[in-house]
Amino acid sequence: MKLLLAGIVLISIIGTEAQWYYFPIEAAKGTFDMGHAYVHMRQANCINGDKYYHARGNSRAAKRGNGGEWAAEVISDAREWMQKKTGRGAEDSEADQEANQWGRNGGDPNRYRVNCIPDDH
Repeated sequence: MKLLLAGIVLISIIGTEAQWYYFPIEAAKGTFDMGHAYVHMRQANCINGDKYYHARGNSRAAKRGNGGEWAAEVISDAREWMQKKTGRGAEDSEADQEANQWGRNGGDPNRYRVNCIPDDH
């Protein structure tokens, strides 16, 4: 009887509170959002347009939920860490991180839009 009661309590906690099973799906979709923004950034080939794509990718990923937000943070931090370590754009890294955070916190990516970004992006 105690085992049955413990099982019911555990199922109730997992089913109603944690919903941990969504996290990997949200993370995968958030990773896709980040990759999609990167592809669009490369296609646009727009000088000073990278901040927009940083904010947009992070924003869309974070809207997926906790998993998407986690994926956006990990990918953004890893990319900026690599840039610093390789010496490519280290001075720009702080501004990129600000755009990443802006997007993850629900800010409008259009704050960073510049004229050379296509309307369909």
